[in-house]
Amino acid sequence: MEFGELFLIEDPRMNLEQRVLWAAERYQRMFGQEPTLCLLHPSLLEGERRRMGALRLVAKKSVLPNYLWLGTTSDGAASDGAARPLAR
Repeated sequence: MEFGELFLIEDPRMNLEQRVLWAAERYQRMFGQEPTLCLLHPSLLEGERRRMGALRLVAKKSVLPNYLWLGTTSDGAASDGAARPLAR
């Protein structure tokens, strides 16, 4: 992931799709572009679902439950979800 924003969503009434759509909307408003990648805790991933529209879902144990890390990759396509440091 080249660029991203972490979202905490603690509302137990929201299912995965609602959480991802909520975070993706806010990401788009904040940065003016749609995210291509969503990192989330494996416990949030429902079944074998790996995509939600153009957004790729990647389970990572390093992402805490109830958090979604949405972002983009340099080529606009979803990668393996590995976060890389920004060049200075």
